[in-house]
Amino acid sequence: MQESDVMVRDVVTVHPDTDVADAIKLLAELDISALPVVAAEGRLVGIISEADLLHRAEIGTEKRRSWLIESLTAASALADEFAKSHGRKVGEIMTEDVVSAAEDAPLAEIAALFERKRIKRVPIVRDGKVVGIVSRSNLIQALASAVGAAAPHEASDRRIREELLSHLEQQDWTDFGSRNVTVSGGVVRLWGLITTEAERKALTALAEEVPGVTQVIDEMFAIY
Repeated sequence: MQESDVMVRDVVTVHPDTDVADAIKLLAELDISALPVVAAEGRLVGIISEADLLHRAEIGTEKRRSWLIESLTAASALADEFAKSHGRKVGEIMTEDVVSAAEDAPLAEIAALFERKRIKRVPIVRDGKVVGIVSRSNLIQALASAVGAAAPHEASDRRIREELLSHLEQQDWTDFGSRNVTVSGGVVRLWGLITTEAERKALTALAEEVPGVTQVIDEMFAIY
C-alpha cells in the first residue's frame, strides 16, 4: 500500500502573507492540526502547525527566561522565538524546513518519517507542489480497514475448513482428518497418505464442492 491510497487530497493551504489570525480560525473550524504553506505558484514553502502557535503573546504563553539564560541564548534563536510569539503573517511564524514525501512513497516510508522526525503529518508533493497530506490518523484508518478486511476473510476460511471436515467425517472410504486439511484465502491444501488414486480424486472433488473454495492444492502422496 502506498501513501496515495490513504492521503487526504483536498488539502486546505495558506500563503505566507495570510494573517495568522485567519490561519488559526481555519485550524479551529476545520479541526485540523496543520496547514501547508504554498507560494503563489503552488510550491510548498512551509507549514504552520499547532507547535508554531504554542507560545503566543495573545494568551501569555510566550517563552520567558531569566536574564542569564537569555544572555547565553543565540540572537537568532531569540529573534525566531519573538517572531513565533508576535508575528502577524503566516510567513513570519511558519516552519520552513518541511518534511515531505513523493506521491508514490510506500506507507512504510511515511511511518518511518513520523517516527524518526517526531512529526504528525507529511505533505505529499509532485514537482514541488502539494497534492495531498498524510497524517498519523490516516495510517490508523488504513490499519483499521486492513484489520476489518482480514476478519471476514479468516472467518470464511474457518467455515470452509469446518464444513470440509464435517463432510470427511461422513465418508467411509477415507481416514483423512483435521491434520490433513488447511485453508488460507479460500485455498484448500490436502496433504498426507492416500491408498488409491480414486481416493485422491474423490478427496479433491469433495473439497471443490465446498462453497467458497477457490482452489484445491494436492499435496497428497500415495503408498500403493
